[in-house]
Amino acid sequence: MHVYAIHAGAGPAAIFARAAGLRNLDPVIAMTPITSLDLTGFTEREPGVWTDEAGLVLSVHFFPLIPDLPAPLHEPQRLGAGLTQLVAGAGGGLIEAVPGSVDGVPAVRQLVKMPLGSRPGQAFLGSWTVPRAGSSTVVKVQAAEGATTGMREAVIMAQVGPAEYFRPHPYADGQPGGLPYHVGDHEQWDPRFPDHPLTLVRAALHRITPTITFDDRFKALPPFGGPGTPQSLPHLPPPRRGWFRRRKDA
Repeated sequence: MHVYAIHAGAGPAAIFARAAGLRNLDPVIAMTPITSLDLTGFTEREPGVWTDEAGLVLSVHFFPLIPDLPAPLHEPQRLGAGLTQLVAGAGGGLIEAVPGSVDGVPAVRQLVKMPLGSRPGQAFLGSWTVPRAGSSTVVKVQAAEGATTGMREAVIMAQVGPAEYFRPHPYADGQPGGLPYHVGDHEQWDPRFPDHPLTLVRAALHRITPTITFDDRFKALPPFGGPGTPQSLPHLPPPRRGWFRRRKDA
C-alpha cells in the first residue's frame, strides 16, 4: 500500500479538519499537550507525523482556537448529524462519530472516508478530537486504497445482497449525499479483510488510544460547551515541543 500523504489545507486533509471541527486553522504539528503516545512500529517523517510499513500515516495536532464542532459532545445525535452533513457536502462519508474519552478527557472518535481525487479509490481517516473551551487536540490515523480498489465492498455486497448492503445513515435521514453509508464499512468485517486500509486505521486507533496521555494543564481547561456558547478562556501557556515525548517502551 502506498503512503497517502495529506497536507494541511489541501484536498481530503482540509475536509477532514473541518469535519473534526477545525475549520480554517493551521495545525501546530508536534507542539501539542500530548505527553505520551505509543509509537511502536512507526517511523517519524517530520515533526508530529509518522508512518508505518503498512502505509498508515499517524499525526498529532494542537489547535489554539475554539473548536468548530457542530454540537457539544453530550448531544451525540446532533453532533453526528452535523458532522455527517459536513463530510457529505465535501463528497465523503462519515462512517461513525462516537463520543468517548481520551485519558479521561471527553472527546469524539470519527471514521471518515473520502474519494481520492487523483485516482480511483478511497482514503480512510480515523481520529480523536479532544475539544476544550478554547482549544483542541487531534490524533489522526489515515490510509488509502492501493492499486486494487473496491474488493471489500464487492465481496460483502455479494454476500448480503444490495438490499441489505446499503442502509440509511444512522445520523441523518436516508442518504445525505457524498459517499453512501453501507454495511461494508462495519467493524464486523475487518477480520476478513485484515490488510484493508479501513481495517488498519480502525485497529491502529484502537491500539493507540489507551496509550495517549495529556499535560495536566490541558486536562484542567474548561470543557467545550458547543457552538454559540460563551467560552471561558483562561490563559494557557503556549505549547512547547517538550509537551510531546515518545513512550520509553516504544
